[in-house]
Amino acid sequence: MGKRKKPEEIKRLLGEAERDLARGLSVADVCRKLGVSEATYHRWRQRFCSAQADDTRRVKQLESEVARLK
Repeated sequence: MGKRKKPEEIKRLLGEAERDLARGLSVADVCRKLGVSEATYHRWRQRFCSAQADDTRRVKQLESEVARLK
């Protein structure tokens, strides 16, 4: 069993993975490069990348609230 990674490190690795995927590497190749299983990669994406979607949703809510208050 490997060492657990800190959230900051996972976010950095996911950023590298996104760049590699944009270059045309497959998910399997990216996971091999990161040294994690595909299940771990997908779990990380679900856990850490969903925050971006939540942030986007929150920004839209705040923008509509500001518009309503004006």
